[in-house]
Amino acid sequence: QVQLVESGGGLVQAGGSLRLSCAASGSISNFNYMGWYRQAPGKQRELVARITWSSSTNYADSVKGRFTISRDNAKNTMYLQMNSLKPEDTGLYLCAANYVLTNYWGQGTQVTVSS
Repeated sequence: QVQLVESGGGLVQAGGSLRLSCAASGSISNFNYMGWYRQAPGKQRELVARITWSSSTNYADSVKGRFTISRDNAKNTMYLQMNSLKPEDTGLYLCAANYVLTNYWGQGTQVTVSS
């Protein structure tokens, strides 16, 4: 069983920055991939960024150039550095991990960007 715990969310003004963290139980080097998803009110959950076991990354078009996903295997933690935040980035940010063909989810951390 994999447990994921997010932190780092909060209220920030447009143009500001936040760094989200996702701490995992067990070794994240064994995960096929990890990712950050965003759930905004009234909208479908969407992939924000993903990083594979080989550290290959991909991003949603809306965040390219502003967000950076990374991982620290020694700390079993994944990060999402978010810069130049916009009001449309507001939402519940959830950490996900794929391990042995199963997807695991955290509870999420709220990000609110005020204009």
